[in-house]
Amino acid sequence: MYLTTEKKTELFSKYGKDAKDTGSVHSQVALFTYRINHLTEHLKQNRKDFGTERALTNLVGKRRRLLDYLKSKDIEDYRKLIKALGIRK
Repeated sequence: MYLTTEKKTELFSKYGKDAKDTGSVHSQVALFTYRINHLTEHLKQNRKDFGTERALTNLVGKRRRLLDYLKSKDIEDYRKLIKALGIRK
C-alpha cells in the first residue's frame, strides 16, 4: 500500500505538534495532500477509473473545507501551511 504507518507518522510529526497529533487541521491537510497527489498520479495512468476520480473530488473538497476553517482562524498559519505543502491558491 502506498500509505504506510511510517509515512503517516512522518507527516504527522512534520506538520503536527508531534507524531501522535493526528487530529489537528495541519496534520489532516498534510495527509489529504499526500493522498491527493497519489490519486492524481494514478488517474494520469488510468483515465477511466471513475471511482478513484470521485474519491479524489471528495478529498479535495474535504481539504478545501479544512483550509477555509484554518484561514478563518489563523491566516498566518494558513499561509505557512499552503507554502510548505505547495498548494496553490
